[in-house]
Amino acid sequence: MIVLAVVSAVVGAASNAVGTAFQRKAASSVSRGGGLRLLAALVRRPAWMVGIAGVTGAALFQALALVNGPMALVQPLFILELPFALLIAVPLMRRRLPAAGWWAVAAVVTGLAVVLAAAAPEGTRNQAGMDRWVPVLALVLGAMAVAVVLARPSRSSLFRAAALATAAALGNALTAALMKSATGRLAQAGLPAFLTSWQTYGFALVGVCALLLLENSLQAGALAASQPALTIGDATTSLVLGVALFDERIRTGWWLVPELAGAFLILWGVVRLTRVVPRLVELAH
Repeated sequence: MIVLAVVSAVVGAASNAVGTAFQRKAASSVSRGGGLRLLAALVRRPAWMVGIAGVTGAALFQALALVNGPMALVQPLFILELPFALLIAVPLMRRRLPAAGWWAVAAVVTGLAVVLAAAAPEGTRNQAGMDRWVPVLALVLGAMAVAVVLARPSRSSLFRAAALATAAALGNALTAALMKSATGRLAQAGLPAFLTSWQTYGFALVGVCALLLLENSLQAGALAASQPALTIGDATTSLVLGVALFDERIRTGWWLVPELAGAFLILWGVVRLTRVVPRLVELAH
């Protein structure tokens, strides 16, 4: 079960990398507008539709992974999306990845392996009572709303991109939690239970909002501002939600030392990759 969860999550990360790359290409071609106006402009672009296909495939693999493994294990594996995106883009642009890029990829992969090996996430629950859902929904949705308010047009483009990406990361993590609960009902009680579960419609609604926030963050500013917030925010929030909602467990005590060291490696690698990607794009033009 755990092996299937890991494989599904890794494949989902690769699919999401394809989707995000095409979404960013489409979003960067829209000069003005935001919110629903941006979405209306994007649906007319073939690149965005390809991106949506990639994201849809990622969601299916994510659901399979969440049914078979703890959220605190599955969601951090989606950090691999960024190095996957770079490795996909390099041959498409007929470019060679510089040494700095390879070091960054190695840092992300190594850091992720260290974090997951040290934390050793475990847990088998996929349901939570309303006494847990209500405060979680209030806190996460409230934090998303605050991030959106802070990302007002008068702010700098870097701040707006980071704030909107943070809101998208929170939305992605909440979507994963709702999806885990909904797909758990599907696996346990069949399609009728899935279709009558509020979590099913919850993850669909929150997922659309997170997607819209992602599109706006990609348009608002540089990848160097949005990607670290999106990557680290999603993984961290997912880990917290897994523990808070589903009683998932991670190792603490002295294990926090390698966990923090691995997290630092991931952050360093992500920041380095966001600097390599724009240079490759510029060289390709």
